[in-house]
Amino acid sequence: MQKPNAFRALEALGRVRLSESFFMRDMLYSEISNYYGIPNIPENPELAIQAGKNLCQLVLEPLQERLGRISIRSAYRSPEVNQFGNQKALGCSSNKRNASRHIWDQKDKNGCIGAMATVVVQGFIPYYEQTGDWRALAWYIHDNIPYSHMCFYPKLGAFNIGWHERPQRRIDSHVTPRGCLTKPGMGNHLGTHSEAYLAMLRVHKYY
Repeated sequence: MQKPNAFRALEALGRVRLSESFFMRDMLYSEISNYYGIPNIPENPELAIQAGKNLCQLVLEPLQERLGRISIRSAYRSPEVNQFGNQKALGCSSNKRNASRHIWDQKDKNGCIGAMATVVVQGFIPYYEQTGDWRALAWYIHDNIPYSHMCFYPKLGAFNIGWHERPQRRIDSHVTPRGCLTKPGMGNHLGTHSEAYLAMLRVHKYY
């Protein structure tokens, strides 16, 4: 599949179904793209679709099935959109760092594919606003969802979550306590962490 160079081709790309709940169109929205007029269109649609299907089917669908509806805040970014966002300090990492993350149609330096989205778990918002405890959700996902990397942000308890063919299994946060919550080799990485999220599950009747 070529990069869309006409409206109908872009329309067809948007209709590609990545999973039961998500279409490619859901993943192309970008405030940077809309406001600054930079098209957010994959250069390699086939690779973007492949990576996006893995993200949606293996990570986002299980997350939504377990915790209720999720909203996509940011997902695919074209290299042009991401580079502009990085240069203007709009919350984007460098293109090199975002290859196989938000830039789904670029492989990383090791030749691996991956995809990332910034999401909000809608049912988690009240618990987060009352407690500020982002770690409850982080540990629940760590124990139950085959993610590669997560990074949490202050507003709405939003977080990046990614799929990668060589998963990192690492959690970082820009919310207090900031930094790395866990990664392979840390003493808290293995085993169950249910004590960290049982209150969250009970309050919101997840089980």
